[in-house]
Amino acid sequence: MKKTVLATVTVFVLFACKDKPKATTDSASESAVAMKNTTKYPSELIPQMDEWKILLGDGTHKEDLVNYAKDDFFYVEHENDTDWVVFKTPNSGITSRTSSNTRTELGQKKHWIPETGGKLNATLKVQHVSTSGDARVAASYSVVVGQIHSDEGHENEPIKIFYKKFPGHTKGSVFWNYEINTKGDNSKRWDYSTAVWGYDMSVVGPTATSYPEEPEDGIALGEEFSYEINVYEGIMYLTFSSEGHKTIKFTKNLLKSDFTKKSDIPQQIKTLYASIGRDGIERENAYAGEIQYFKLGAYNQTNGKSPEDNLVWSTGADVYDGDIAKQYANGSYVEVWFKEATLGSGSAPEAQ
Repeated sequence: MKKTVLATVTVFVLFACKDKPKATTDSASESAVAMKNTTKYPSELIPQMDEWKILLGDGTHKEDLVNYAKDDFFYVEHENDTDWVVFKTPNSGITSRTSSNTRTELGQKKHWIPETGGKLNATLKVQHVSTSGDARVAASYSVVVGQIHSDEGHENEPIKIFYKKFPGHTKGSVFWNYEINTKGDNSKRWDYSTAVWGYDMSVVGPTATSYPEEPEDGIALGEEFSYEINVYEGIMYLTFSSEGHKTIKFTKNLLKSDFTKKSDIPQQIKTLYASIGRDGIERENAYAGEIQYFKLGAYNQTNGKSPEDNLVWSTGADVYDGDIAKQYANGSYVEVWFKEATLGSGSAPEAQ
């Protein structure tokens, strides 16, 4: 009996050894395994990480980001021989005192005024936007991937760079918004939106569940693009580029307003903001002398607030009572991957 068992075990071991795959000698495979087993931090990819702080979608604040990461919010992914810093945040979580929208977003520690300026360059791709929301609401299905934020006065934003994609579309839109530095009551503030590729923010669906035509010149999820925000001597110079798309440039004066009278309010604003009665004007010197700083990451614009209260910003998306795991499982989140991000001083633009 003992001999029979021994023989059976011996045969099993022989067959097990025979069926075991040979160790790979492919250097690419070995590199992939090594990469997977090596912990990397976002600070290894964004070398100026000591110049940033962060707020995560679960409310975590962190000032020291060197060798810091957090699963499901801020970490490194490796794809096609490239490392990316991932910013991920749900539709509903814990956010800042000045917003009802969640974010996993860097905030620049150093502050500046438009007259002294600054520069932010980034290369990224958006991997996911919320799949729920009200198509009539301008902010639905969108994420802000870079901005300048004021740190005094009304704390408004001279620029927010958006990516937005309607459900069922392959291509989404990249656009940037200028928020007026409102003269007087800030409850009358509004954003003027300018298209880069695809539509501007004012293009919405005719009903809550129907969408406009897909933009022909849009950017798909997973498609890489770059932006530069260069503020020099009070003028904001913007450059957007993406392979296969025309490079687009804009200029905006941050020291002198274009919207100081009711007659200056663009038709886009009159139409988009009519339902919520926002028709403010801007102070004459815009953001002159006001402290600013850059922000970068995934600032989710899709929330669970009722569209009946605000057809511009309240998107009525699914939030599962704020359960982050359920939101991630059901498409109620945004995810943005950055390959590069650099801060610098503002500089004179190149001659056109």
